[in-house]
Amino acid sequence: MKILLVITSLGMGGAENLVVNLADKYVEQGHEVIIAYACGNAVVTPTNENIKLVSLGVSHYIDFFSAYFKLRTLVKNFQPDVIHSHMIHSNLLARLIRLTTKVPRLVCTAHNTNEGGRLRMLAYRMTDGLADISTNVSQEATDKFVELGAVTAGRMITVLNGINTDSFLFSIEKRIKYRNQFKINNDEKLIVAVGSLNPRKDYSNLLNAISIIVANKLNVKVKIIGDGPLKDKLLQLVEELNLTGVVEFVGISRDVPGMMSASDLFVLSSSFEGFGLVVAEAMSCERPVVVTDCGGVKEVVGDVGKLVAPKNSDDLAKGIIEILGKSEQELQQLGKQGRQRILDEYSLDYVVEQYMNLYNRNTV
Repeated sequence: MKILLVITSLGMGGAENLVVNLADKYVEQGHEVIIAYACGNAVVTPTNENIKLVSLGVSHYIDFFSAYFKLRTLVKNFQPDVIHSHMIHSNLLARLIRLTTKVPRLVCTAHNTNEGGRLRMLAYRMTDGLADISTNVSQEATDKFVELGAVTAGRMITVLNGINTDSFLFSIEKRIKYRNQFKINNDEKLIVAVGSLNPRKDYSNLLNAISIIVANKLNVKVKIIGDGPLKDKLLQLVEELNLTGVVEFVGISRDVPGMMSASDLFVLSSSFEGFGLVVAEAMSCERPVVVTDCGGVKEVVGDVGKLVAPKNSDDLAKGIIEILGKSEQELQQLGKQGRQRILDEYSLDYVVEQYMNLYNRNTV
C-alpha cells in the first residue's frame, strides 16, 4: 500500500512523534510511505531513511495556496492508496485536494479538544464530507468536536495515540549519565517537562508552581526540554521569580527517554491537550507523573498519575509536593504501575492496527 502522511509541521510535539512512528511501522510492514509537512524544518524525523520527507514550504498563510499545488502534484505523482492527514491545516488542505484530484481514501486526524476558534470549527464542518472518516486522539476530544459542531456524531471516531514502548524505556545508565551532566546532587529532586514553548503548554503555570515549591524549602531542579516562541518571555519570568539556579531550558533533545530516566518526576502543566502523548512516554519510562486535568490526559494516566487543576499554580505545586514527598520505594512502584498501564492500553502496534483497518475500509 502507498501511504501519504500529511502534517502541519515536523517540530517537537506529540502529533509529530506519532506520525514519524507510524511511518516507521508502516515501512516495517512493507508499505511505501511519504511524509509531507507544511511548515518549518523537520526536527522530528523517522528512523527509516527510506521514508521520503517533502516540505510544502509554508511560512505564511498566503503560502497555503502554493502548498495546495505542491501537495496536488505530489499526490498525482505518488498516487497514494490513502492520505492520512494530521492537525487542522493539513486536514483542510488534504480535504480540498479531493476537489481536483482523485484520492481513493482520506483519513483526517485531529489532535486536540479544540483546534481553533469558531471559524476553524466551521471550516471543519463545511469540509467534513470530503473526508472518508475523521479521528481524534481521546474520547473527550471527539465528544468536544461534536459539541462544537465541527462534525456530526459518527463522523469522527476515537483512535488513541500510541507510543513505541521499546524506545521509551527506563535506563539506569542514562539516569546516571544525565544526572551527572546536570550536576544533580543526591539530595536534589529532578523534575522534567517536555514540549514546545507555546501558550498551550502553559509553562508560566509550571514556573509559578516551582516558585511556590522553592519557597517551601524543597530542593528541586527543573529541566524543560523543548523550544518555541515563548522562550524569551519564559526566561524573563525565570529571572523575575529568582529561579535562575533552579530552572534550565535545555532545548530540543534527541534523547528524551534518557533525560526522562534521569528525572524523579515528570510534570505536564498544559492548559489543554488532545491526548498528552508525552505523558504516556514518561509513564513508559517508569516516571511518576503530575499532570493537569486537560483534554484526554486523564484517560492516559487513569488512577496511576496525579491529576491537578489546569491554570492553577497552587494546585500544581501541591501535587508536586505530594508526589515528591513519597518514599523512593513508593515512587518506583508508581513508575512500574505507569509503564504497565501504557503497555496494556497504548502500544503503538495496536494503534497501527486500528489505522490500517480504517485505511482498508471501503465505507465508513
